[in-house]
Amino acid sequence: MARRSGGRRARKAQRSAPLADAVKPVHPGESGGQFKPFSESDVAAVTENIFRILEEVGFADATPHCIETCTAAGAEFGGDGRLRMPRAMVEKAMQQAPRNLVLHGQDPRHDLQLSGSKVHFATAGAAVMIADPEDGSYRESTAQDLYDMARIVDTCEHIHMFQRTCVARDIVDNYALDVNTAYSAVAGTAKHVGSAWVHFSHVQKTLEMLHIVAGGEAQWRARPFVSQSNCFVVPPLKFAVDALECLRVAVEGGMPVLLLSAGQAGATTPACLAGAVSQAWAECLGGLVYVNAIEPGAPAILGAWPFVSDLRTGAMSGGSPEQGLLSAACAQMGIFFDLPFGTACGMTDSKLPDFQAGAERASTVLAAALSGANIIYEAAGMYASLLGVCPESLLLDNDVLGAAMRVTRGIEVTPETLSFDEINQVCTGGEGHYLGSNRTLQVMQSEYIYPEFSDRTSPTVWEENGKPEPLREAIRKKRSILDSYFPGHISDAVDESIRSQFPIVLSRDAMGRG
Repeated sequence: MARRSGGRRARKAQRSAPLADAVKPVHPGESGGQFKPFSESDVAAVTENIFRILEEVGFADATPHCIETCTAAGAEFGGDGRLRMPRAMVEKAMQQAPRNLVLHGQDPRHDLQLSGSKVHFATAGAAVMIADPEDGSYRESTAQDLYDMARIVDTCEHIHMFQRTCVARDIVDNYALDVNTAYSAVAGTAKHVGSAWVHFSHVQKTLEMLHIVAGGEAQWRARPFVSQSNCFVVPPLKFAVDALECLRVAVEGGMPVLLLSAGQAGATTPACLAGAVSQAWAECLGGLVYVNAIEPGAPAILGAWPFVSDLRTGAMSGGSPEQGLLSAACAQMGIFFDLPFGTACGMTDSKLPDFQAGAERASTVLAAALSGANIIYEAAGMYASLLGVCPESLLLDNDVLGAAMRVTRGIEVTPETLSFDEINQVCTGGEGHYLGSNRTLQVMQSEYIYPEFSDRTSPTVWEENGKPEPLREAIRKKRSILDSYFPGHISDAVDESIRSQFPIVLSRDAMGRG
């Protein structure tokens, strides 16, 4: 018994030690693509439908700049005020779009390679409330909340980029809101950041701030570490004027753009899922045409995000199985088109971290990951169909995302992993089990992933340990991070320069810079 106990202690110590990157069981960019909701003939039919929508239906409410640049590239502006895009010009824009797109972090260790079926997880959202699991309440979100969540994500291995999670409701002025949203995010994490703006002039000013962070405009353009999430289209098939102008400034300023179509099936996209996929992709490709008319080859992520309605009430249902299916189908089209692609999965209709939340998040995220979506936004923290965000849930969801990535990675089959020699030795001349074999010890870290918060002990040990609960442990860890972890990738000198030129709301004390 002493020998066995010592072995357990040794394995526990080995497992608790920090893992070298090469040994980790999952890495950013594991390849999906195993799940294909569409058959080959389905893909062909959806593709034809997408091009037909662009050619025959087109877009309303294009801006003068959009009309001018797109018609110069081959689009047709009709007497009915709709901008239509022939297939040949759309295919040209698709050819011009960059493959193997890199989303840079402020720290190069966090660079994300978007190509093929490589999978990454991200936050996102514009929640207006914070869900507090300690007392079950909701309150308005603030700039401090945004900074705090960026800090938490900076510690989460399986959340690969931080896109804005909430609206700072304590900032009334729209310019201050846009600048502070970007500032809170880039100050809180060295990972790639996604943000959004309401007016093109705010994008211009934010770019000036980002040049300071980067060390100059040239340095920014070489490694742009912020992307613009842009809802340039109001489904069905109408351009959003202010968003188009923000898109133009971002492209001209060297900022990668997420071309985001966020229709709701049964409301602003067809209720039939194939039609919802078709419209979403048509809208995204229309945005790609405009981007490439501005700057051929500008970095763009195609963001087909068709959401789901509960058709009994008309309310959004982010945790529905159809959400995972729609996102997976859109990802399959992204792989077929060979374009950098992002979708939204993982938000839940539940109000707090509970069984419903975990089940809905895991099932939808896994569908999108197995389909090979390059970025799965909304993958952590989002509640009440995007109305709320829970900081503690970022930590819990990090475990869920690690597990989903492990399934996505799949099983490697080699002469070594088939393990015939080991089976032969154990069964014919060994101890009759594999617990102490060298091979088991070698792969216990590289082949298996272990949750931080889920409890795998027996009921007796669980009771002896005080009946730990994942949520309670996540609350403790959140407090520890926010009390002690203040990222220092932006120097005091740079921070002071930013504060002298921009209306930054967060105090230096709140950022550990007192």
